[in-house]
Amino acid sequence: MATVGKWQRQDVGKSNFSRLRTTIETAFYGNNVELLTSRREAYKKAVSSPGTVVTDLPVYKPELLNLDEGSKILLFNDGATVGRFAGARKIIGVPGVSEDYFAEIIREAVYNTRFRKMYHAISYTGLHEDFMVKNHILIPESFENTVYNWLLNFQDLTPEYAAMYERSNKMNEKDIFIFTDPDWCHSDFPGGLALFDPKNNCAALLGLRYFGEFKKGTLTLGWSVGNRQGYAACHGGLKKYKFNGSSYVAAFFGLSGSGKSTLTHAKHGGKYNITIIHDDALIINLENLSSIALEPSYFDKTSDYPLTSDDNKYLLTIQNCGITVDEDGKLVPVMEDVRNGNGRAIKSKLWSPNRVDKIEEPLNAIFWIMKDPILPPIVKIEDPVLASTMGATLATKRTSAEKLLPGVDPEALIFEPYANPFRTYPLSEDYDKFKKLFDKGVDCYIINTGFFLNKKVTKETTLGILENLVEKKAEFVEWFGGLKLMNVPGFEVKTSEYEYRDLLKTSMEKRIEFIKSKDIENQGYDKLPAECVERLQNLIALL
Repeated sequence: MATVGKWQRQDVGKSNFSRLRTTIETAFYGNNVELLTSRREAYKKAVSSPGTVVTDLPVYKPELLNLDEGSKILLFNDGATVGRFAGARKIIGVPGVSEDYFAEIIREAVYNTRFRKMYHAISYTGLHEDFMVKNHILIPESFENTVYNWLLNFQDLTPEYAAMYERSNKMNEKDIFIFTDPDWCHSDFPGGLALFDPKNNCAALLGLRYFGEFKKGTLTLGWSVGNRQGYAACHGGLKKYKFNGSSYVAAFFGLSGSGKSTLTHAKHGGKYNITIIHDDALIINLENLSSIALEPSYFDKTSDYPLTSDDNKYLLTIQNCGITVDEDGKLVPVMEDVRNGNGRAIKSKLWSPNRVDKIEEPLNAIFWIMKDPILPPIVKIEDPVLASTMGATLATKRTSAEKLLPGVDPEALIFEPYANPFRTYPLSEDYDKFKKLFDKGVDCYIINTGFFLNKKVTKETTLGILENLVEKKAEFVEWFGGLKLMNVPGFEVKTSEYEYRDLLKTSMEKRIEFIKSKDIENQGYDKLPAECVERLQNLIALL
């Protein structure tokens, strides 16, 4: 089997168990714990959970999803908080994060659940025998919808995948164990606590209701395992185009709302034979450049999908949306973020009939999706150092999927390295891995899906650029410092103009400032190599 869930008695000791791991895993074996082994069981629990709305919309082909015939789309809403809270994250191993302090907090949190029924659910992260990790999560009674959503989002223990897991590559990694209590509160953590012990594959999610915390909390540890096992951990989408007998494999990296999912799922009018790994969570093998999906389903925003959208056919559950009655007296959802700014739905893998769990063909290109208004619609970077540096300074805007502290400007440009705010290891490890991909011949591009100066880069423009690349029609010309441009009608780049050069210079200086800040923050935990700043300084010198 892939990960270690059972131990030889001589191996039970300090070498394999941390304080947090021991405290968290022990909670799973209490006499107040009920094991849920399938989506069918979890569905029945969720239907009866207080506050659940059983809509009159049927689940599409439930028999293919390990659900009973007649299953309906369920809706459950959170309260005030409808997004992730980055401020809740604490990672053991980062300077200033005391295991002693948090071990005491977790012991008390576990103790305080002893009079509550707890559900133990099991799933897999990783959908191919080359990489599979077993996940365990503990969730209190009254949060049956969370259990159900978690088993829908990740791969449940079907006979097919259980057999795959038994023959999968064995890793020197422990099963993942996650203890949760959404009702927990603590004066030191008014926004909740998401505590990770990545080396021991365990976590505690406390005072957090939003399902995205449970999804990303599980993936956080899965990505951490992938990083240690020689993969690039990717918060991104990946697809393969087949055109004129050749393949083109492209990966897209961007935060929610950047266009990552749109580009991953774009069908291009049926011009190509397209297969998709996923639009959010995957890993890339550093040696052969193959890719593996980490989860089967999609956790998608509902803002772009009104009730009549054909895509809603594939919904399984809905969160943080409204309900009304249609002309036939049926209960139907009110989508489009009417209730709040981050309505969400879990869609089945059937939404993408061209889904695969692994793409063997090597990756051809990585696209950093940025919303930096000084950048043209497409830029090619040929220097591996600069390519990985630009990924480490990926410029974008915050998303409605994130809960922001008071006073934080949601429209401000931020840097989110590799579009992955869920990293549990030093940033330099991602830098090295992506640099290695570029050293092995993977092309690197920046695509701007926001505004170029004052002009919006439309989805059609971006898709046209991708089609030129797939069909090998793209022509690039030298810009400056080894960067190359494609001539995109309506988006002429006037580098000769002083004002524009000054904006470019400022953008690169901000990147340098960001990189240098990592030398100081957390005692240099996320420090990047000096070559990153050197490359950016070289660009500035040419402006």
